[in-house]
Amino acid sequence: MPDNEWPDPRLPYPEPAPGRSRAVLAAAVVVLVLLAAGGLAWRLMSNQAGTPVAEPSAAPSSAPRQTARPCPDPKLRVAAAPEIAPVIQRAATTLSQAGQRCSEVAVQAVEPGAVLAAKAQPDVWIPSSSVWLAAARARGRTWTTTGTPLAWSPLVITGPEAIGRLFAPDGRTSWAGLAQGAADGRVPAVRMPDPLLTTTGLLGVHAVRQAIARVTPDDGIATLQALTLRSRLENASADPADILAQLSRATDDTAASYQIGVFPATEQQLTAYQKGGHRVRLVGGPPVDGLVDADYPYATRKGVPAELSKRLRAAITTAALTEAGFRDAATKGALTLPADPEALLGPARQWSGYKSVAFQVLLLVDGSGSMNEKITDRAGHTVTKAALLRQSGATASRLFGEDTSLGMWLFGTSGPTGPAHVEEVSFGPLAGSADGKNRRQQLAAKISSYQPVANAGTPLYQTVLDGVQEMRGRAKPDTATVVVVLTDGSDGGTRFTMSQADFLKRLQAGADPARPVPVIAVGFGPGANLPALQAMAKVTGGRAIAAKNPADLASGIAQAFVAAHGSA
Repeated sequence: MPDNEWPDPRLPYPEPAPGRSRAVLAAAVVVLVLLAAGGLAWRLMSNQAGTPVAEPSAAPSSAPRQTARPCPDPKLRVAAAPEIAPVIQRAATTLSQAGQRCSEVAVQAVEPGAVLAAKAQPDVWIPSSSVWLAAARARGRTWTTTGTPLAWSPLVITGPEAIGRLFAPDGRTSWAGLAQGAADGRVPAVRMPDPLLTTTGLLGVHAVRQAIARVTPDDGIATLQALTLRSRLENASADPADILAQLSRATDDTAASYQIGVFPATEQQLTAYQKGGHRVRLVGGPPVDGLVDADYPYATRKGVPAELSKRLRAAITTAALTEAGFRDAATKGALTLPADPEALLGPARQWSGYKSVAFQVLLLVDGSGSMNEKITDRAGHTVTKAALLRQSGATASRLFGEDTSLGMWLFGTSGPTGPAHVEEVSFGPLAGSADGKNRRQQLAAKISSYQPVANAGTPLYQTVLDGVQEMRGRAKPDTATVVVVLTDGSDGGTRFTMSQADFLKRLQAGADPARPVPVIAVGFGPGANLPALQAMAKVTGGRAIAAKNPADLASGIAQAFVAAHGSA
């Protein structure tokens, strides 16, 4: 089947046994997600391999057997979010006349992100959020909704009861608490679904960012804290239904608790699991700092059989939906989602684009006198650039995962014979020791006590040359090895001063395609030489980021972090 085409609509959607997870639903449709350059391509296909469902055998007869004719194409093709698809299928079967073998309605369980990306589109779409319809309209696809959504289900943060006190103290959950617990290593594991494929992932990422932004006024620092959770995920494309299926088979609740950890799901999924009476009990509930609803609109394309579509809609009863664990009204206090779908999809792409790879980074921090200059932060307070760096850098230091190796240099010479840079944190595993201290703790301490050198020059070029050479010797396969530079000025004022042309010539001469070391440079403030930073980034395959307003430093660090994890 060619990429992006809809699966054969004549293949039946099998009815799962009660309490079974979407692992069974996948017997009807398997969604293979292929991450392609420049965007996402999806392949939708059925694993039924075109095999017809066998009719029950009658008593033996000597009469010749007749081969059943293949079913004609259905008149109505329906794509439904996997968790609601069984209810839709049961409703569709009521439309068939007694004894009729072929149905006029074909129901397929498909994640909404896969429908959005597919070239072929269904006649009726029941995604798990109206956001996907808005995203489709932004792509020029028109969907008409009929009435209010069929159902609602808020997102919950859940996990095994054995670790409930770690993520749900007093039975209350929160996105900010989950992020903090993941950063501190207090929660054994955190899993999130793919936000570009699933509603739980998409709305979960939005809710995380909203919850953190509510208590963090600086947008950049809020972004950093949200990415901290992303950097600590055990699995960033987990399927809650698969997790629940795994838990339903577990016989050791303690082992399963620490292996699975914490994950978001819909209330409907959690309710259905709890009704199963499994050994591993789950706890949790809607987060107190970011209640968000999945809703299930009934949408049709232009030209579909109107009468049949209307009959199907009428056959999907509120009683059947509530019996399956859905709500019949929107959840009180749920977040109002942005009208522009890009407000959700943009952060989702950033989240999804983060690469969990072994990471080696050398952090080069400008220690020249200009960092003592005063600026106005977003709250209108007068602070120094150095003070803002201390605040933002301390948050940034939490981003790096346990598989990170890191070192930090400070550059800025105050005398004619001074060195171009000084090692502040020796390079090595972040979880290891440096000078008798945990390297992560030492990094945080160095950043929090950062003080620029008064009247110091800026040996930017020499420091970058030395840093790239140092990390090139450490480069190895399957590892992102980068140099991150933070500066507010231009090269000059020291015995190491050189022309930009000479610098770029030397930087390019040492390049080794087998051992790439991208330079990710953050130009801090209006005095930064952005053209020079762009040039060094281009030569090394890195990226230059402008923080034009000094208060945007945290955002610059966040972008640098994302770029570094996208360079592998």
